Amino acid sequence: MRHLPRDHQGRPPRGEEECHVTLERPWGSLNYLDEGSGPLVVLLHPLAEAGELWRRWIDELTPHFRVVAPDARGHGDSSWGGQQFSVADLADDVAALIEHLDAGPARVAALSMGGCTAVALAVRHPRAVHSLVLADTTADYGPDKAVAWGERAEKAVTVPREKQLLFQVDRWFSPGFLERDPAEVERVSRIFTETDSRAHAAACRALGAYDDSARLGEITAPALVLVGEDDYATPPAMAEALHAGIPASHFHVLPEVRHLSLVESPHARALAREHLDR
Repeated sequence: MRHLPRDHQGRPPRGEEECHVTLERPWGSLNYLDEGSGPLVVLLHPLAEAGELWRRWIDELTPHFRVVAPDARGHGDSSWGGQQFSVADLADDVAALIEHLDAGPARVAALSMGGCTAVALAVRHPRAVHSLVLADTTADYGPDKAVAWGERAEKAVTVPREKQLLFQVDRWFSPGFLERDPAEVERVSRIFTETDSRAHAAACRALGAYDDSARLGEITAPALVLVGEDDYATPPAMAEALHAGIPASHFHVLPEVRHLSLVESPHARALAREHLDR
């Protein structure tokens, strides 16, 4: 991990091509990318990925925004002691990071597990959030979530990571994207295979216990809810429930797109960028 010098106020220098820094938390070190200048945008990554997932979008946003992309506990370069954590814990980490940066409230864009974290953040730390982009996510995975996510947690630690990829890639990307951009598929897959299997399993259990569906009405930040038409990990009905529950929200279904819409779809990123600009 590369640590760059800080300015006189303790912030990383602006204008560096890539800046990895850490925030010490009670459980360990939270690693985050910090690049660009302007209004603060925080990007929250999906399950078993890392902040570097956002590389393509970071490069699109940094001419206009300060973009911060943290690694969740045990993901990427963030440390983790093996303790179970909740989605609310992940949200508390993001709130502490925004407070540490002293640049909030933040425009928060999030995908899948990151979207759950963003919802939990907006519910529990409303003053930290300026606006939300919630892509391919939910506030509740449904009545069978504990069993389903428990099974996925078991597979995370018992199946070799490379052998999990066939299942993951089929959920992540449409067949068309697999053909158009194999290099990006490979890059995202590599981040997945390098993720700590134990942290992957702990995050699965956290998602299986998560439910903020009854608190969506408390969210005051304007939200854009996006979902891939062909996302069967968090299908459009889950996104519709977010839109119905969040008072100031807009909703878009993205044709022929699967789960990682903000990675796969330039149209999704354009809609999100428009919302971030407001």
